[in-house]
Amino acid sequence: MKRAIILFMLLVAIQLWAQDKSRVTVKSTEVINRVVLVTISENGRTLELQCNQDQAFCTAPKPGTFQMVRLPKNRGMYDCNNADLFAETADPANDQKIGEYCLNEK
Repeated sequence: MKRAIILFMLLVAIQLWAQDKSRVTVKSTEVINRVVLVTISENGRTLELQCNQDQAFCTAPKPGTFQMVRLPKNRGMYDCNNADLFAETADPANDQKIGEYCLNEK
């Protein structure tokens, strides 16, 4: 039993290290036909976050600074590159995410 717990903790730690965190700025948010579109800026690049309003963890964040965590491939709610948005001072390992989105290049 101890080995199983240790193995589980090791797998969780590897997943947390594999995540790609960055600071982003939400420029604008709009809702079109129940699809939330969030325009963000990351290191001078403009990206778009998208989610379906009916899904859990789909929110329309207000403009400001946040942390974005890119999820490993094949992880997440959407069939695309997924990203979670957290408050700027949040700890992604322990704190509640603001939303989960599909990440698109703009």
